[in-house]
Amino acid sequence: MRRSVKGVLKFLLLAALTVITTVVVFRYVRRMEVIRDMGVHEARGAMPLPPENQDHLVIMKPIVSDGNSSGFKIDWHDYAVILSDSKRKGKGEQGKPAYLSPDDTSLKQTLYKVNGFNAALSDEIALNRSLPDIRHPGCKSKKYLRNLPAVSVIVPFHNEHWSTLLRTAVSVINRSPKHLLQEVILVDDASTKDHCKKPLDDYVAQHLAKVKVIHLPERSGLIRARLAGARRATAQVLIFLDSHTEANVNWLPPLLEPIAEDYRTCVCPFIDVVAFETFEYRAQDEGARGAFDWEFFYKRLPLLPSDLENPTEPFKSPVMAGGLFAISTKFFWELGGYDEGLEIWGGEQYELSFKIWQCGGQMVDAPCSRVGHIYRKFAPFPNPGKGDFVGRNYRRVAEVWMDEYKEYLYKRRPHYRTIDTGDLTQQKGLREALKCKSFKWFMENVAFDLPLKYPPIEPPDFAEGEIRSVAAPELCVDTENKGGDQSFGLKPCIKDMRGRSGEQSFVLTWHKDVRPKGRTMCWDVANVQDKASISLYACHGMQGNQLWKYNMWGTRHGRFREHEVWSGPGSKESVGAVGASAKKRLKGRTVRNNKFTPLPLCLNQPDPKWNSNNIVDFLRIHEQYPVLWNIKHRDYINLNLKYVVLKKNEHQWLVHGANPRCLDSNPGRQTLFVTTCDTNSITQKWRFEHVDLKALANWDHTGPK
Repeated sequence: MRRSVKGVLKFLLLAALTVITTVVVFRYVRRMEVIRDMGVHEARGAMPLPPENQDHLVIMKPIVSDGNSSGFKIDWHDYAVILSDSKRKGKGEQGKPAYLSPDDTSLKQTLYKVNGFNAALSDEIALNRSLPDIRHPGCKSKKYLRNLPAVSVIVPFHNEHWSTLLRTAVSVINRSPKHLLQEVILVDDASTKDHCKKPLDDYVAQHLAKVKVIHLPERSGLIRARLAGARRATAQVLIFLDSHTEANVNWLPPLLEPIAEDYRTCVCPFIDVVAFETFEYRAQDEGARGAFDWEFFYKRLPLLPSDLENPTEPFKSPVMAGGLFAISTKFFWELGGYDEGLEIWGGEQYELSFKIWQCGGQMVDAPCSRVGHIYRKFAPFPNPGKGDFVGRNYRRVAEVWMDEYKEYLYKRRPHYRTIDTGDLTQQKGLREALKCKSFKWFMENVAFDLPLKYPPIEPPDFAEGEIRSVAAPELCVDTENKGGDQSFGLKPCIKDMRGRSGEQSFVLTWHKDVRPKGRTMCWDVANVQDKASISLYACHGMQGNQLWKYNMWGTRHGRFREHEVWSGPGSKESVGAVGASAKKRLKGRTVRNNKFTPLPLCLNQPDPKWNSNNIVDFLRIHEQYPVLWNIKHRDYINLNLKYVVLKKNEHQWLVHGANPRCLDSNPGRQTLFVTTCDTNSITQKWRFEHVDLKALANWDHTGPK
């Protein structure tokens, strides 16, 4: 019996030692394992582009436990590739701006017309070029779950340029852990360019083993092309990218971890800017929450305080930008994918965002995942000729998901009411079957601060019309229908010259930005240097570079809160008084440098030409403080309104930014810029054609704060 027990114990001890030895050896091998990544390719010259085999090593880091046996986390960074990229030099490397030689001007113009970006320059930049790591420093030490799902990356395209399309695929392959990337699916939406057909198939077959190409037989549009790719996908997670993007360092794990923790989570990367002219890679911003206005223009909301406190953590966002996101394959099809009744493009990001939130999911942005995107200078493709397909899409989304809130959209776009949406039975049935919440719930719980910035019922704008120079009254600001990132200046005023064309009607909107009337491009100053130029940029409603104020009477004319005296425009000015004791109390006192003598205020002797409403409106414009009328005090201060009107010293400034600089000009050169505000500079004075004084009086209580 004792021998049997001893034998069993020896067996168990031997088995335990065997298991421990196996685990130690296995972990040692895993730690030292070197995985040969796919080859990378250089893109220079004409197509086809031959590869230069530059193999990169992927070094797996030691596993670090977070205390949860089912939630081991590891460092997913590919340090060998990071080191190799840091040593690269050449055109466009490190994401630096690049330029063509003057000899390439003709080719540049030819390719620009059909692509909307500098495609000739793209062909001279390596497909696997290095990019700057512009993530928050905390991202570089973050670890993510060891067990992450594999992905199918879906890239729809129509007539995409050769090098930008391949750079998209190569950046995904080279910056993704090999076993997490199951496939890249390029969906050709009936392209007509020759290189998008057999040459692409041949190149992919020879050099990009994980890439598949699907050719749709007829033009289907972005939405249905994405659906076609999703139907062919085999991985647990779908990632949709545009066809002119570049994945950055360690982009994949931050997208996947929230989905691994909850499959009903959709995750969007931070979208950086690849400049259409120079291919410079730069940050768009450091995060904002996606939103919309009531015309369905995509907008952004500021981060919440809790999000700002945790700059490397995913944060909730009401609406996705649309082109770049990751979602569980299971959840995507539970939601019915995209509404197949949506045509071409437009509205799909709202439809999917509303479905995700209202039907039991959530959507977050991952700050540590960054992907660059080329924002074209202009759209090079013609309208597919299907009428107002965008309006039709918007109405389908509104009718199915927005409930009574759709009326705010229709109020701004009345013709949407008459657009035939097609059959909505299936979409409404899906919403009912999934027991989705109301749009009111979405607005109150997800997009709760959207009405503050984009109110359903909008306040009036502050000013509109031409903006005429006081220094040179024959000149007006003219944006000349220019596009994004283009500066503008002064031109002869259209209203003074018959037959002259231009764009000289502007609106100082309640968003506190200035834009050409009828457009959503705003005056933007990105440079902090003196005499920085002004350019047009897509209106974002976030103020910042696009914050403007029309200051008719200067920036510091004094205040009139209770126990304060309004001073007038001078830096030194005596204050009058009525009554002996009041005069005695004021004797020798002056207002200097906008420092005020605290005294009660009463408007007991207004100029007879002014009624009480005139006085209130006039005074509120200066600093927007309430006017006190009924102060019970025997000694009154006389505010000489007639003097103020005569000496109001109109600055007529257009003031930019929170650290104010004024719009200034060089009339001789017809140029515009911003510089330090100067009360003596006539070139900083501007006459806005129509000004709403009551709206200006309510400045502090209007629009985003």
